[in-house]
Amino acid sequence: MQQNRNYRMSIIVAATVTSAVLGGTGCVARMQLYDTDRQDYHRWDGRENRAYQRYLTERHEEYRGMSSLSDEDQRNYWRWRHAHQDAGN
Repeated sequence: MQQNRNYRMSIIVAATVTSAVLGGTGCVARMQLYDTDRQDYHRWDGRENRAYQRYLTERHEEYRGMSSLSDEDQRNYWRWRHAHQDAGN
């Protein structure tokens, strides 16, 4: 039950981040997203956004907001992110 609540919260936060990024402000919101596999939080800031862009580029994928990713795609990103701690530099 707690995991479902955390997942729903991560989707809400991801949607908020996506809205801020795509809203034309040019600023990336400083929010935290929950990684259900590792049960930890990641601050979504410029560094995290750069890492996410690199992740998509390596996979030859176009930008999609985190909220539009499937559960499995989000998990894949967080797994990749934990293995690439320097990706946002």
